[in-house]
Amino acid sequence: MPDLKDAHIVVTGGTGALGVAVVKALVDAGAHCHVPAIETAVPADRFPKERVSVSTTVDLSSEASVAAFYAKLPPLRAVVNIAGGFAWAPIADSPADVLQQQLSMNLISCVLSCRQAVANFRQAGRGGHIVNLSARPALNPRQGANMTAYTASKAAVAAFTVALAEELKGENISVVALCPSTIDTPVNRADMPQADHTTWVKPASIAALIVAQLGMADPVNSGALIPVYGKA
Repeated sequence: MPDLKDAHIVVTGGTGALGVAVVKALVDAGAHCHVPAIETAVPADRFPKERVSVSTTVDLSSEASVAAFYAKLPPLRAVVNIAGGFAWAPIADSPADVLQQQLSMNLISCVLSCRQAVANFRQAGRGGHIVNLSARPALNPRQGANMTAYTASKAAVAAFTVALAEELKGENISVVALCPSTIDTPVNRADMPQADHTTWVKPASIAALIVAQLGMADPVNSGALIPVYGKA
């Protein structure tokens, strides 16, 4: 396992099924995790008792809220942007507010977190890692039929990731995005009970991939959009 001993890492979306798996994997690798949560309270048993700090009532779509969260943090090794949302809606059921919601939850939250992460990295002068979460339809938009607003927002995350990696390539700051197919979470199983769950990607597998990425001393794949499809 890569050694992330005493590394400070932000995990947005860390209270969800994937986020909890990522936080646990990072803590197992020796990291300290900082989790911004929109909730007013998070159950204490959701995370390991040590090396996890949860900040509640953080609105990741608010520039002021994100800046206030990052202002309290120590020098960071990495930021993992998992926070987001999903809308299964064909175009007839996608008025402007659906698109705005998806852009706010998936793109704006990612951009604002990345902006503050870069400022933190630059202040410390040691570089850093950013891992964003896009989705398979961003790489194959035909799979985004009937979820066009979601697909557009995740495609924007992918494009933003590549552009940001290019912008930061001289600063020892790596930026990649994972593009998973359906993730095997309780919510997805409840929404799609008839699907073949054996083909879905396990949160623990994605977490292991993130730990490996953050453990790279000199990542040569900055700007990569990484397919994570499992058996799908």
